[in-house]
Amino acid sequence: MKIGFVGLGKMGANMTERLVGRGHAVVAFDIDEAARAAAVRTGAETATTLRELVAKLEPPRAVWTMVPAGGPTEETVWSLAAFLAAGDIIVDGGNSRYTDSVRRAAALKERGLILLDCGTSGGVWGLESGYCLMVGGEEAAFERLRPVFEALAPPEGYARVGPSGAGHFVKMVHNGIEYGLLEAYAEGFELLEARRDFDLDTARIARLWNRGSVVRSWLLELAERALGEDPHLKDIEGFVADSGEGRWTVLEAIDREVPVPAIAQSLFARFRSRQDESFGAKFVAALRNQFGGHAVRRK
Repeated sequence: MKIGFVGLGKMGANMTERLVGRGHAVVAFDIDEAARAAAVRTGAETATTLRELVAKLEPPRAVWTMVPAGGPTEETVWSLAAFLAAGDIIVDGGNSRYTDSVRRAAALKERGLILLDCGTSGGVWGLESGYCLMVGGEEAAFERLRPVFEALAPPEGYARVGPSGAGHFVKMVHNGIEYGLLEAYAEGFELLEARRDFDLDTARIARLWNRGSVVRSWLLELAERALGEDPHLKDIEGFVADSGEGRWTVLEAIDREVPVPAIAQSLFARFRSRQDESFGAKFVAALRNQFGGHAVRRK
């Protein structure tokens, strides 16, 4: 089928290429001319404006957006809505907050338009391995786009998980779990690294653990790769950003009174990673000196 695609970043460009490679016609748009040129080289048709993109599609149309959450998605969705007609579908494949997706879906429905919120996981490896797709929205619209989901996902790697908002809700929780997994691996490998007298080969240990152990995973395969390239990670700064989903997961847990201590602590660990020097740590050191005379390190 023919589909529009907005946003040709790392994931969007690969998703476009995967769709073309599996026989779909794609009309792609990005504000970056170089990104559009790269899409042409993979076999996609491009447009220089959203109006042009919509004009190149036959109704009922479908347009997939893959842009950053928040303002960029809001602007893109409503800009597209101005050119689309009743019965057309917009798929938001970015990491939007699920409450925004519920709101947008309801507002678009008043215009006769349909929003599918699609949590997308797979990162830069999705071109080769496929993307896990968690879709929320109307079942009929999901069925219309099933060939697109089948092309993007590995076998059994896509599903309609519920009504509008459910796709991004499931993806939010998915990313919260990812935070916890990453932190658990990080703490374990830091402990391995600390035992210098054993001269442990951490890349080899990651490879070993992926052969039958209960902690084997794709993340551990990536750990093996990263540690093989830089065993002590000397070229990497320990600054860990977050793009919002971990925060939203913790806030949702607070609202629902659901305990998620591991996910919450993994989020706070990311905050600590961004501090050049922790005032809190200095505070503890100062108080230990006050009550117990414990030594402090002076600048």
